Amino acid sequence: MSEKGSFFPGRAPINAYGNGGFRFAEMSHPRSLLLLPSGIYAWKVKSLNQVSKAKLEQVLTEREAIEFLLLGTGDTQLIPPASVTTALEKADIGLEVMDTGAAARTWNVLLGENRAVAAALIAVD
Repeated sequence: MSEKGSFFPGRAPINAYGNGGFRFAEMSHPRSLLLLPSGIYAWKVKSLNQVSKAKLEQVLTEREAIEFLLLGTGDTQLIPPASVTTALEKADIGLEVMDTGAAARTWNVLLGENRAVAAALIAVD
């Protein structure tokens, strides 16, 4: 699946994560995910050092519908590159960085509150 192809055309809670992927909407996906207002997309990122403005282009494209982005950085919370934080600031998108498990749980809570949130989740083993 290409990064631009929609994996799921809607918003859904994350039911499980680990083993290199995620479960949601009675489906499983074996890699990282972008959860956006327009749907859930495959995200070709395996680690934080692969996260860049280009890898967040879909987030920036949908900036009008996104108040902030949850960035799940893997097994532990890590600081993203300055270029990523700068690109999000310029797009007026807040950034909350946490480990992937915390980001998935936070996504579920905020989704239940119908908040204008997006998530970029790096898969964990």
